[in-house]
Amino acid sequence: MWPVWIEEYRTRCMLGKIAMVPSGNQSDGTTEFVLAGFPNLNGTGVEVFSVFLFIYLLTLTGNMLIVGVVGADHRLQTPMYFFLGNLSCLEILITSVIIPKMLSNFLSRRHTISFAACITQFYFYFFLGASEFLLLAVMSVDRYLAVCRPLHYPLLMNGAVCFRVAWACWMGGLLPVLGPTVAVALLPFCKQGAVVRHFFCDSGPLLHLACTNTTRLEEADFVLAFLVIVSSLTVTAASYGFIVLAVLRIPSASGRQKAFSTCTSHLMVVTLFYGSAIFLYVRPSQSGSVDTNWSVTVITTFVTPLLNPFIYALRNDQVKEALKEMFRKVAAKLFEQTLLGDSLRKKTVS
Repeated sequence: MWPVWIEEYRTRCMLGKIAMVPSGNQSDGTTEFVLAGFPNLNGTGVEVFSVFLFIYLLTLTGNMLIVGVVGADHRLQTPMYFFLGNLSCLEILITSVIIPKMLSNFLSRRHTISFAACITQFYFYFFLGASEFLLLAVMSVDRYLAVCRPLHYPLLMNGAVCFRVAWACWMGGLLPVLGPTVAVALLPFCKQGAVVRHFFCDSGPLLHLACTNTTRLEEADFVLAFLVIVSSLTVTAASYGFIVLAVLRIPSASGRQKAFSTCTSHLMVVTLFYGSAIFLYVRPSQSGSVDTNWSVTVITTFVTPLLNPFIYALRNDQVKEALKEMFRKVAAKLFEQTLLGDSLRKKTVS
């Protein structure tokens, strides 16, 4: 069940008490959509707001710590941590595209989002998501080279190569998503009520609102999602497969256990991320299942961004040592500034 106010809103729209979404092309006028949010949350907005705000702040803190410590500590200036820093940047951005608007809706009676903001949210969500898939594939190849080709690794993954590969991942998400975004922006949205049955402007719910045949666009989205998600998943799976084979050759049982524990943690996040994305987007039709999208999208929007800092970096002894040193430096600097301030105040008084 969706919130009662959704049905009330649609009824009022049909009675003419709220401005309808005009038929025809969106370039003819400004339009607002209504974000339905989560179903079955009547009367619990403040409580759910508090939970999601806490998750969002924890996600931002964890990923910002990774970005900060990777940039500040010279011991972490390696390809693995460089890519981890890029992954954390993507997680910060992708959650910030979705969650702040969702949080504001929990505390507001008007759950509207402008047409321009909706299309912008749509574009950045898929741009950043596609870049993250490509980056995960690159990170798996980096680990494969480090484990299976250690002698060639410094040459294959030098600083210039890492920068170019990371740049290609960002561009690989930025450009291909532009075409589908323009196509969605040009669709005629004339369905009465214009309620997006989701907590953000996702592809399926938006296509569901279009008053025209979207089969061609859904097929194009399917092909693009298949190319990005399945190809990157294939690279990731193959890389980890070779890594597992290499680990099995390690003579020490403790060495094998340690390597497998790391691979298992990484594969857990990869499985969650790829599994939910394949369920949502690698299918010919997206507009027919809008009521189930929100529950699966929670995984890619909340769960994996929250888990990534802990699984990929914060469990790493080298990262933990670098964080401790960074905190010690910050605390020492704050203490020094406090002492300096007290000394200046004493001199001013005397």
